[in-house]
Amino acid sequence: MKTVLSYILTPIYYLFFGLGLLFFHAVQWLGHNLWGYKGHKYAVDMMNRYLMSCLYILGTRVKYINTHELPTDAPLIVVSNHQSMYDISPLSWFMRKNHPKFVSKKELGKGIPSISYNLTHGGSVLIDRKDARQSLTALAKFGKFIKKNNYSAVIFPEGTRSKTGKTKRFSSNGLKMLVKYAPNAYVVPVSINNCWKVTQNGPFPLGVGANVSFTVHKPIKADSMPFEELFALTEKTVNDGVNG
Repeated sequence: MKTVLSYILTPIYYLFFGLGLLFFHAVQWLGHNLWGYKGHKYAVDMMNRYLMSCLYILGTRVKYINTHELPTDAPLIVVSNHQSMYDISPLSWFMRKNHPKFVSKKELGKGIPSISYNLTHGGSVLIDRKDARQSLTALAKFGKFIKKNNYSAVIFPEGTRSKTGKTKRFSSNGLKMLVKYAPNAYVVPVSINNCWKVTQNGPFPLGVGANVSFTVHKPIKADSMPFEELFALTEKTVNDGVNG
């Protein structure tokens, strides 16, 4: 029955998802050009809420679990596992008060309505994974940016999405650079579960009925321990919260 539903619901989902990207591309442009950062952020927040709601078409349920007070007077470095492109909009919506900005690969910076516009105009950083010098320079600048504005940097240290839900080994380079240039930040480990089930069959058909959850763990003051300990604790905390 689920297989039949997935073939029926996937085209409907893609229709609403695609129309939303086109619509909010125009809304972002207007917000950015007429009201600057605040106008653009409002448009992005509404877009993320809409895109998250589109998941309901697939019978996906999204749960956000956070029992901790996240600081708003200091930058955050959100460190999370990455299971699907569909974990971006819920995470962005739930953490909107902390102004999340993403560490993304440069290929996403052009050609995708709404997504590319947000990445290039909303304060995120685009890195070339084949160019270490460019990546490190961009991350250093990004770290200074979030420190200055008390924004949040979202980084996926696995480097690529997990197709099975099982976390991959974390790379320390990105987090190390962000901590170096935003030493007053709090590192916030986040564990994402079951979002991989949306794309377990690939882009078509999409999975239906997934129960996706985002668990926010206790923030860790970045300068409260040596980086090696901070990195190991962060990776373990994320992994322990993932059901695989």
